[in-house]
Amino acid sequence: VTHSIPACIGNMTINSKQLDNESPVSIFAVNKCYVTAQEGTFFDGSGFAALVREGYKVRSDVNITLEFRTTAVQGVLLGVSSAKVDAIGLEIVNGKVLFHVNNGAGRITATYEPRGTNSLCDGKWHKLQANKSKHHISLIIDGNLVQTDNPYIQSTSADTNNPIYIGGYPADVKQNCLTSKSSFRGCLRNLVLTKGQQAELFDFSRAFDLRGVFPHSCPGAEH
Repeated sequence: VTHSIPACIGNMTINSKQLDNESPVSIFAVNKCYVTAQEGTFFDGSGFAALVREGYKVRSDVNITLEFRTTAVQGVLLGVSSAKVDAIGLEIVNGKVLFHVNNGAGRITATYEPRGTNSLCDGKWHKLQANKSKHHISLIIDGNLVQTDNPYIQSTSADTNNPIYIGGYPADVKQNCLTSKSSFRGCLRNLVLTKGQQAELFDFSRAFDLRGVFPHSCPGAEH
């Protein structure tokens, strides 16, 4: 067995002596156990998850769905970029959700602005769907659709070749379609990227780089 167990372990004794797990000599990728845990992945606001090491190619079409839960009004949700300008990005800025796309000719943004600043950052689960179809982009939050006009109709393909960064990104990585550097704090689940008929559900425990991310459980409520 080469991987860790996604579980909580407590009250461990060796030779009838209880181990003190409050002050370990060293610790790696171990978080507290939650009294009530939910399915999902917990982001502690300090890092990110990196998926698809060889690079994800957005090209002309992609449909992104995920669910998020947060009490923070800022945070990166997802970014896929290239060394040039082509990129896509999803982020929460001042309680709004922004979906940015650059097919090479310029950045276009669909913005979902809730009625109240904190209505998306209320610690409850919210459903997000971001769709790029050639030069058309749309964003659906909890069933509410936002579309935006794209003047660059000749430019249809986002030629990305970098990993998918979720919840943030490293300081030395360029993201052409994100305005925020704030790492996401909260929980994400059910991240699916669909191209045509092919849907891919991403398991965060398979990320090639995880920092400040705990893939198998979310605290039942912010603590």
